[in-house]
Amino acid sequence: MNIKEVLINKNEIQLAIEQIAKKMNSDYAESEEVVFVIILKGAIVFASDLMRKINFPIILDFISATSYGSSTKTSGVVKILKDLDFPIEGKDVVIIEDIVDTGLTLSYLKNILVSRHPKSLKICTLLDKYSRRKIELVVDYVGIRIPDKFVVGYGLDWNEKYRYLPNISIVG
Repeated sequence: MNIKEVLINKNEIQLAIEQIAKKMNSDYAESEEVVFVIILKGAIVFASDLMRKINFPIILDFISATSYGSSTKTSGVVKILKDLDFPIEGKDVVIIEDIVDTGLTLSYLKNILVSRHPKSLKICTLLDKYSRRKIELVVDYVGIRIPDKFVVGYGLDWNEKYRYLPNISIVG
């Protein structure tokens, strides 16, 4: 796999993050504390930049799941690799994801977290590949909608490669 072209440059990424943060800062202005559940590994870069623009108290926790393995296409089978460290019952929770495409993995994770009785649960993603959605899923905060291309960079990978790239690029 090689980089074909840059789809979203680092300035466009930062602008999208600023817009998400502005909406979150408004939505959670009165909140005592919000738990950011960051989906590893891809969302860590996005989450790091996002939380620097947040004006309300947050707690970080992490969950890791996969439906890809080393493929560029989802298997449809979700596997939890790492669960949360802290209880979320009665708390405002925002799932932070790097990209939503079919929605299957995120829907699975959302159902698991809802069963733990948070006060509220919202979903935030930097990238939305809406054309691939296979399941109805409300994404509360969306940075950028992208076409049905396999992308890497800014935390997103192919077989653990390309996460370090500052832009989001199409591979093939």
